[in-house]
Amino acid sequence: MKKAYNFFAGPCVLPEEAINSTIDALKDFAGTGIPLISISHRSKEWEGVMNECRALWKELLQIPDNYHVVFLGGGASLQFLYVAMNLFENKAGYLETGVWAKKALKEAQGIAKSRGKEGAAFAVASSADKTYCYIPKGYEIPTDLDYFHITTNNTIYGTEIKYDMDCPVTLVADMSSDIMSRPVDVSKYGLIYGGAQKNVGPAGVIFAIIRDDVLGKVSSYIPTMLDYRTHIEKESMFNTPPVFAIYVMTQTLKWLKGIGGVEAINKINITC
Repeated sequence: MKKAYNFFAGPCVLPEEAINSTIDALKDFAGTGIPLISISHRSKEWEGVMNECRALWKELLQIPDNYHVVFLGGGASLQFLYVAMNLFENKAGYLETGVWAKKALKEAQGIAKSRGKEGAAFAVASSADKTYCYIPKGYEIPTDLDYFHITTNNTIYGTEIKYDMDCPVTLVADMSSDIMSRPVDVSKYGLIYGGAQKNVGPAGVIFAIIRDDVLGKVSSYIPTMLDYRTHIEKESMFNTPPVFAIYVMTQTLKWLKGIGGVEAINKINITC
């Protein structure tokens, strides 16, 4: 059969090893005789996958011990709301560099308004004046922000922040499109999130890497399902997790580790 590749927006090209092992698991997951998509998420076999996936994230990105890694449904667009719900108290700043950054800001502005602080979520700098064809420079990040939000890779417009910036406040990053493509100094961020489908798996699951000290500072009510602490406490299994997407992500990360990890794929990316 002739091999074809999808160059449209959306799903990434997954490694054959991940696809083949997933096909096997769809027939018989971990020798249980049960298909992957029918397995109980409370079974010891599935808990093993969750633990392995979390461990791979921590190893590949060298995530410090004071961070949690959670896997949730809803896509990165829902995380725009999660971030504001969990971190906005008085003021939030956004670097507006593309469509997704603009949408993230819109959600924060909605939360600010609902909490009686209209105008307290705003763009610190923007490249909208030239259709997001550049990353703003020379701006100053206010030191009284609850957090400063960036989108590291703007796929529609082709701009990318390829370094881990120093930030005087909690730095939050949407890394949907470039996570695992280069080494990241996680310690510089309070929260990193993204959808899996660009680099590390299929659509249906997001990752969030959350530092201990960024949560619990919001005085407003946070709905249970939108509270990161709910999912940290229950290890991403407060409700039934998207098992298929998490399994594929685990297999993809195993492949990445097998070829030498983030450092190795970064060299390939630079060469290509």
